[in-house]
Amino acid sequence: MRTAGRGLIINVTSLASQLPVPYMASYNAAKAAMASYTMSLQLELATSKIRMVDLQPGDINTGFNDAVLTGTTSDARVAQTWRVADRNMKKAPKPEMVAQRIARLLEAAEPPPRLMVGDAFQATIAPMLNQVLPQRMRLWGLRKYYGI
Repeated sequence: MRTAGRGLIINVTSLASQLPVPYMASYNAAKAAMASYTMSLQLELATSKIRMVDLQPGDINTGFNDAVLTGTTSDARVAQTWRVADRNMKKAPKPEMVAQRIARLLEAAEPPPRLMVGDAFQATIAPMLNQVLPQRMRLWGLRKYYGI
């Protein structure tokens, strides 16, 4: 890309980098690290025509939860979190929504540095609230959302 003098890199992170899912700390941390890495490179490449996009999907109905080993637990909070996560995943937009957004990014002359994708609450309202609410309120809201 440096030789060509231009390019586009789309890193798929997750809204979990901003709005962590309980009992998925390593997933949340990995996605947050990738989002930070992307932003660092956006700073470093600012004077070039190489663009980077942090694509942050919310829940997308992909079967991801079916692949996660949850095991059995006697912890009611873990079980409750997984019930909510499974319910959300079943109601979530299909992966085609993400594919369409990626296709639009590939066509864009100036793609946005970050794009959140998902239902209106997860991709628009929750991130906006996350930016303005104090940490104590964000934690309260996430506990209420997951019922824990």
